[in-house]
Formats: sequence, C-alpha cells, structure tokens
Amino acid sequence: MNLPHLGEIAALGTASCWTLTAIAFESAGRRIGSLVVNFVRLLIAAVFLSAFNGLTRGHVFPDDASSHAWLWLALSGFAGFNFGDLCLFRAFVVLGSRLSVLVMSLVPPITATIGFLFLGERLRPLDLGGMALTVMGIAWVVRNRRASPEEKKHHHVKGVFLALGGALGQAVGLVLSKHGMGDYAPFAAVQIRVYAGIVGFALIFSASGWWPRFWKGLGDARALAWTTMGAFFGPFLGVSLSLVAVQRTEAGVAATLMALTPVFILVPSRVLQGDRVTWASVAGAALAVAGSALLFF
Repeated sequence: MNLPHLGEIAALGTASCWTLTAIAFESAGRRIGSLVVNFVRLLIAAVFLSAFNGLTRGHVFPDDASSHAWLWLALSGFAGFNFGDLCLFRAFVVLGSRLSVLVMSLVPPITATIGFLFLGERLRPLDLGGMALTVMGIAWVVRNRRASPEEKKHHHVKGVFLALGGALGQAVGLVLSKHGMGDYAPFAAVQIRVYAGIVGFALIFSASGWWPRFWKGLGDARALAWTTMGAFFGPFLGVSLSLVAVQRTEAGVAATLMALTPVFILVPSRVLQGDRVTWASVAGAALAVAGSALLFF
C-alpha cells in the first residue's frame, strides 16, 4: 500500500489504541495486578494474531519468517514486552505514574538516537523541530496533570532509573523490530514478538513463584474482560500499527507520534474519571499537535 504518510498515520493510530489500552489495563490491574495483566494480555493477543494471520495470510503460525526475522523480532519482544514493561510498571509503583510517563517522553529522542547509530537513519531539521515540539508538549501535559497524594510521595532515584529502563526497552524494541522485520508482514512480526514475550513472562513467573497469582487472576471474569479489550487494542492492533509505522517512516518520527497517548487520553480521563483538565494541559496538547503536524511535511 502506497498511501502517503502511511507510517505517520499508523503511528497516530497506535497512540489512539494505546489510549484505550491504558484505560482497560488500569481497570484490570486494579483487580488482579499489573504483572498478571501483562502476561494474560500477551496470551490473548497471541490468539487474536493467530486467527488474523490465518485468515489474511494463510499462516496461523509465522513459519514463513526468515531466521533473521525470528532472531531480531524475538530480541525485540524481550526488550519491549519483558524488560521495558517490567521496568515501567515497577516505576509506576516506586516513582508514580505521572512522573514515570514524564520520563517516558524521552522515548522519541532515544529511539531516534538508536535508529541513527544502529540503522543509519537521518532526520531532517524539520523532523527534529517537530519531534522537539511534540516531546515538549507531551512533557507539559504530563507535568501539569494533577498528582495523587500517593504520587506526591514518590520521588526516588531508583524510580527514575526504572522509568528510564522502560523508555530504553521501548526504544530498543522499536528499532530491533524495524531491523528484523524488513518487508515482512507487520501483524506476523508482532506474533513473533508476542511469542518471545510469553516465553519471557513464563520464565519470570516460574522464577518468582507467581503462578498462583496467574491462576487466581484467570478466575476474575471482569478483569479478563478488561484485559481482552486491552489485548485487542494493545499487543494485537496497537503494536501491529507501531510496526507498520516504523516500517514506513523513521523510527524516531514514529516513536514521537506514538508518544501522544498522554495528550489523547485527556478527554477520556475527563469524561470517564472526572480528572480536571487545566488550560496548561490544553496548551501542552496544542504544542504537541503542532509538532506532530510538522512531522507530516
């Protein structure tokens, strides 16, 4: 498909999907815990991906992928789903979600740097300007979000390093995905990443003795419903769109547009949770949107 700006459009679609995913996983995580949700979402996503790829490609299993794709996409899955997500969700506990998301706004420049060093991607001055405006806008939105009493207590150096680990895992995962995927089908590439993530979480649960929590979580029907919704818009659709994005545009540009989730979530959080939206947040959102518009030129 040669649709103009397909990569950028897919990246915006990713941010939209991750907005819905954040709401779903927050609801599920409150009931059965974030680690169990992370594991279960990948298992459910694997079913979605197998069915989709079987219907559209005739391959329920990605057996047509090269050894190069399997190696790099599996490493990408470990980096993003296991290392990155474990660091990020632990940072939510130690540092608080607001400051953790603020640190995660560093994903675009980290991705652009790794993309330059590993893939030789070069960004134009207009791209760099758009990235800078977007990241500043996202940071401004997150900074001006009202913090909960619990979050105000969390200002640990350990939490900052954990959030940086989350940002690094996501950035490395994106770049490795682009390197391993090449022209391979994005939904099949995500399937390989998800398989790697499942293996990683199975090892983590075995080493930590968390299997009883996993089985108990499966018995919570409401949490499973939220997790299923999150799996559809997260590892299935959202992550697949993210690979379309990095396949069709520079990794740094794609990462910048994907990072708009804190901006997109302003309205749902106001409507669903009654969060107060300040004029500063609106100004930050406008700045982020202006920066994103530059990335389309």
